[in-house]
Order: sequence, then C-alpha cells, then structure tokens
Amino acid sequence: MNHLINSNVRNLEISGIRKFFNLVANKEDVLSLTIGQPDFHTPDHVKEAAKRSIDQNLTTYTHNAGIPTLRYAIADFCNQKYNIKYDPDNEIIVTVGASQAIDITLRTIIQTGDEVILPGPVYPGYEPLIRLAGGIPIYVDTRENGFKLTSDLIRKHMTKRTKCVILPYPSNPTGITLTREELQAIATELQEEDVFILADEIYSELVYEQEHVSIGTFSEIREKTIIINGVSKSHSMTGWRIGFLLAPEWLTKHILKVHQYNVSCASSISQYAALEALTNGLHDSNIMKENYLERRDYVYQRLKRLDIEVIKPDGAFYFFIKLPNTKTSFELAVELVNNAKLALVPGDAFSSFGQGYLRLSYAYSLETLQKGMDRLEQYLEGK
Repeated sequence: MNHLINSNVRNLEISGIRKFFNLVANKEDVLSLTIGQPDFHTPDHVKEAAKRSIDQNLTTYTHNAGIPTLRYAIADFCNQKYNIKYDPDNEIIVTVGASQAIDITLRTIIQTGDEVILPGPVYPGYEPLIRLAGGIPIYVDTRENGFKLTSDLIRKHMTKRTKCVILPYPSNPTGITLTREELQAIATELQEEDVFILADEIYSELVYEQEHVSIGTFSEIREKTIIINGVSKSHSMTGWRIGFLLAPEWLTKHILKVHQYNVSCASSISQYAALEALTNGLHDSNIMKENYLERRDYVYQRLKRLDIEVIKPDGAFYFFIKLPNTKTSFELAVELVNNAKLALVPGDAFSSFGQGYLRLSYAYSLETLQKGMDRLEQYLEGK
C-alpha cells in the first residue's frame, strides 16, 4: 500500500546526518565532533521558573500565539538586542522550536510549483519542508562566494516562479554571517519583488567579532519579511522546544491559522521557562559566546597549521572544512571513523554543494577538541 502515501512524503529521504549517525552509532572509542547543540546546561534560574509554573498549575492550553507576557518579552528582547520592532499582540507567534516556525511559514506562503531560493551548502531541514508545501528548492552555489548568499547571486536565480528567499545566518554548517551592507543590498534587490524573505536567525546571539544585524531592521522590506528565532541556541534550551516567529500583522494572521491547527500552542511550561530566559536571562548567552570564541580560535589555528581549506566562521559553532582527497564526503567521514576514531558530519548532508566537505562542531570542551584535532592530525600524517 506504499503507493497510497502522499508522494511528497514518500519521496523524502532520511537526513544524511541521521544516516551517518546510524552507521557509526555502535562504533567503540569514537570521539564525536558532530553535535549541533550547546554543551552548556539550561541556566538554573530558567529551570526554576519552569518548576514554579508546574507548582502553580500553569499547565493548561495557552493562547494559540503564546502567553502574552512571553510575546511582550520577545518583542522587548528583539528590540533591545537587534533594534527590530514587532507588535506582541499581532506580529509574534511562539512556536514549537524554530523548525515548526519555518514549517508553518512555508505552508502558509508556498503553493505548488513555487520556487524557494536558498544557499548551498545549508542546513538540511529546509528542503523537505519546501517540498512538503509543494515548492521547489533552488540551491545557489555559494562555495566561491565565501559561503554567502548575496544580492548578485539571488538576482541570477530569480524567476517568475520565485516565491521566497531563505537567509540562514549565521549559517549551519558554515558559521558564516551577513554584514549590514550585504543585507542592505539584498533588501534593495528584493524591495520591488513579490517575494518573501525568510530569515532564520536562530544563532543571532552567537556572533563574535561583529554585531548581528537582523534583516528586520530594513523598513523597505518589512512587509514581506519573516524572522525566525528562539531560545535553543541562545539559552541552551534545545529540548524545551521554544521558537518564535516575527512578521507583519497581515501575514501573521494567516500563519497563525496553520499554527493553530498544527499544534494549538507551544508547551505552557516551556513558555514560562522562555519568559524567564528572555527577561532575567537577557545576557545568559555571553558566557557561552566567550567559550565558543576561545574554542573557535583554537580549532582554527590547528586547522590552518594542517593546511586544511577552511573559512573562519563568524558565529554559531561549526567549521566547514575540506580535506585533500578524492572521496565523497560520506566515504571520507566513514574512513575517519574507522581509521582515526573521529566522527565529523559528511558535508553532502547539507546539499550537493557540500560534497567534499565535512562539518566539525566546536560545541565541545577544549579538552575534547584537542583530542579530536590530535586524531585528525594523526590521520592526515598517515596519509
């Protein structure tokens, strides 16, 4: 009865990341630098707020868009941090993680045959959601452009069927972000186009030498822009599953309909935890960012000494590296596991434009990273 399954679902592939994880799961003594989540615990004051919400029986359904106090906290947080202004009553939706925010946005704006432009390599979660909504992903090769999706590249890939441009920055898997000037050029390019901009800014609190600039600051494209963010990376709350979506009121009211029938509302307990994170934990990410910066610089120095092709990441906690070899990313990753007891994510999990690359996460202790780099160095010396 397989033919009865929705063809959009039937044709989806299991994530290349998951395939690799399954393959190496039972390998012994393998040091993994694969995980894309903070290695810090959720702050204690946030956990205590969640416990209080349970004790106070705040465990019922909430407003579909999220508890009002949290939406006001999100508005204040985004205004204070990124100078973007959204009405908490009508322009903010609390979601079940950033992934659900992306899903309900695409299901709201995409119709069958619409094209969605996105950079390659890129986080593998976008393409399946585009296809499930009936859209067609149009990957843009950014490898010769410092892994940046710029206005010039967008222009070259625009057609009459283009409905949306996805801007994930800082990027998973490259850690590259966009500057104010680059964002201004994109805003100017798309200002007169009937095209949505979906900006995934989930790593906004983990940007190092420069400030994070939200594309929501450009008034000329505000009416066509959707900002995605959340507390997973900023407050080490991946399992709490709280994201948020900011968009103009005319658009949010339609996205909210999809959200309502999809999940009703995000977990009440997690919402109260997020409320604490965004009010009393406004700067909780600073200690994490300081640690990640130290780790990034350490790994970068080791990689450069090994003459490995790499672009220094601006944020997040990933390196996207290219080793001298003739193997596919998957074959190389398996060889590293077998011969060096080191697990890195195959680059082709992030689209075909990641072929030949590997993603290395530095969301690990310096001690673990040192061991991992030692194993990589020994592997290369043995080649």
